Amino acid sequence: MPSMESTNPVIRRAEAQYSQDGPGFASINTPGAQSAPGSPPPAGPAQPSPAGKPSQGFNAGNAGVSAANAKNLQDMYNQPSVAGGSGAAMTLNDVIVKTGINFAILLVGALIGWNTASTMPYIFFGAAVLGMVLGLVNAFKKTVSPPLIMVYAFVQGVFLGGISFAYQEFAKDLNAEYGNLVQTAVIATFVVFAVMLGLYKSRIIKVNNKFKKIMMVSMISYLAFAVISLVAGLFGVGDGFGFFGIGAVGIIFSVLAVVLASFTLCLDFDAIEQGIRYGVPERESWRMAFGLMVTLIWLYLEILRLLALVAASRD
Repeated sequence: MPSMESTNPVIRRAEAQYSQDGPGFASINTPGAQSAPGSPPPAGPAQPSPAGKPSQGFNAGNAGVSAANAKNLQDMYNQPSVAGGSGAAMTLNDVIVKTGINFAILLVGALIGWNTASTMPYIFFGAAVLGMVLGLVNAFKKTVSPPLIMVYAFVQGVFLGGISFAYQEFAKDLNAEYGNLVQTAVIATFVVFAVMLGLYKSRIIKVNNKFKKIMMVSMISYLAFAVISLVAGLFGVGDGFGFFGIGAVGIIFSVLAVVLASFTLCLDFDAIEQGIRYGVPERESWRMAFGLMVTLIWLYLEILRLLALVAASRD
């Protein structure tokens, strides 16, 4: 059964190119699409030799092709094609580096948001709105823009620093033992990331057509409800925590949100894996890093909210 179409526009174009044109000379990295390491590429059509005799295709024994040239041809053949463009193809290392850059920028913004939250709270409130706008622009922009993604990382960092400070102070007001709320949320986020990556790599969680459909419906439904609940919370509904408020129902809903954000990481892992498989351009590693960053920010916020609800319910 074919997999559900990716939400990444570059991977969609790569899939369309692959289905229409096939692997081509520079084979895309799919099982069976290229020769085994060390084996010669498929022989081309016989060409007349200077003596009028047919040649035997690409091999080191050809009179007109040296062993060095044959090796160069083999190396070219073994390289994945770049879907939709030329240049280097994206690698896992590219994604890791870009993700690290973005989170370093986010951390700088978080320090600013944390240190200005008590005296200038309007800064992180404004960053929340600006971050939402920049997130939508980056998500729907056809051509990836690294500077815009880095600006998004900084703005979201300011918001996260400010909201983290607010949650920390909220917990301290309840009980001094909840003073490490933010630290707990950060550690929990990394633990969940590691667990989900392990489950994905071991294929215990399979990102197939059914999984993608369920996740898309769940995320859209959650987003619609969360926005309405957030607006209600701003007007004091549920003591500022939205429709379900503080209590068992609110905690259950928050746990479900954490689970949904955790499983969304598998969609990001799959997008990265498919991007490498189809040989998308190296520049697209910025888009992959952006998607991963958005999910991790969401996961952190949901864990932070859950911890605050638990602290409030025990008070």
